[in-house]
Amino acid sequence: MMLRGAAAAPDPWDHAAAVLRGLRTPRFPARSFDIRKFGAVGDGATLNSAAIARAVAACVAAGGGRVLVPPGRFLTGAVHLASDVELHLDRAATLLFSTNPADYPLVFTRWEGIELINYSPLVYAYKARNVAVTGQGTLDGQASASAWWSWKGPWRGTVDHGWREGMPDQRPARARLFDLAERNVPPEKRVFGDGAYLRPAFVQPYLCENVLIEGVRLRGAPFWQLHPVLCRNVIVRNVDIMGHGPNNDGCDPESVGGMVIENCTFDTGDDCIAINSGRNADGRRVARPSEDIVIRNCRMREGHGGITVGSQISGGVRRIFAEHCILDSPNLDYAIRFKNNALRGGLLEHFYYRDISVGHVAKAAIACDFNYEEGANGRFVPRLRDIVVERLHARHANRVLDSQGLPGAPVTGITLRDCRFDGVRAPSIVRNTEGLVLDNVSVNGATVRTLV
Repeated sequence: MMLRGAAAAPDPWDHAAAVLRGLRTPRFPARSFDIRKFGAVGDGATLNSAAIARAVAACVAAGGGRVLVPPGRFLTGAVHLASDVELHLDRAATLLFSTNPADYPLVFTRWEGIELINYSPLVYAYKARNVAVTGQGTLDGQASASAWWSWKGPWRGTVDHGWREGMPDQRPARARLFDLAERNVPPEKRVFGDGAYLRPAFVQPYLCENVLIEGVRLRGAPFWQLHPVLCRNVIVRNVDIMGHGPNNDGCDPESVGGMVIENCTFDTGDDCIAINSGRNADGRRVARPSEDIVIRNCRMREGHGGITVGSQISGGVRRIFAEHCILDSPNLDYAIRFKNNALRGGLLEHFYYRDISVGHVAKAAIACDFNYEEGANGRFVPRLRDIVVERLHARHANRVLDSQGLPGAPVTGITLRDCRFDGVRAPSIVRNTEGLVLDNVSVNGATVRTLV
């Protein structure tokens, strides 16, 4: 019974609705710039980087519009977009990206949560307003065991990524990049590229406002696939993403504010969705959280985690909503996953999930992991609190929950409400976790009041 005069607790989903109402789809002038008119040839062999750049430049000079990729297979290097430009792919169009690193000039970017100068992402926009990639065509990065993937070095994945002992890989440059960031060397002096073997992201709008990515298919990614960084007002809709190479995350919003990911399909070699905000000292320097992100009506197949937060989250993550998603694959490790540690130390709070259907997950339906990578080896306190999961039904989950905070840094405030977990074979792991509430939760058909 509510006492007279007492106010009802606000419904967090009202905030999700407000986020959605506040998003604005970018609009573009009704002008079209067919890349063939600027010299592009769709034979799959002619390099069209310059022709596409001319089409983009003409679109910008005219005041904006649509750069059209018509039917055909158009080989290209990096495609750089600009304000008021929509890159639109016809249903029968493929942008076939070169596997020659020389076709990707050095730009300001983020790599594993750290700012640097490195190879341009395959599709890139910097400080643009109103920018889009749309259509029903295909972006094909052509990455494989013979191109890009071997740069990862040692990796245990489901496909051969081409690396063999004695081949060059990213490890020395990755360690040097991390060291430069920890020593606060300015990002513009962290110059990589040739000889560093740091793979470029696939699609990366950076410091952009009003971004739309809709309808396209992504295949053959060198690295992370959709990677908006420091953007505001982002819409990712009806995108089909498949890539089973190393670190082929599906969508990694990083330090993004105001975003929806809806009606998308993910089939990936790493996390399907991974929400980030910068790694370690660099994330704390930039200090921009990811916040106000709504995920709905998506399907996750293969991947490490389905809906994941971390581990590059030193800038913090807050107010994440997910609903009406289907996650199902024997090669999907976790449905809902949080990754943090004492070297990151970000504040993660206010996560709301409802009406989630889980078929098979190989490890646990829900995981909160502060032992990820460096684990307790750091001086920053990882924090994760206020997680509410409602009406999740898992048909085959090895475990319900694997929640492991650290001594002195517990995971706090997990509520499972009206949830059902079937096919559970192993007990949950609950360590350094406080405030776990079970409200009408069943495991293998029996109502439970505890998971330990």
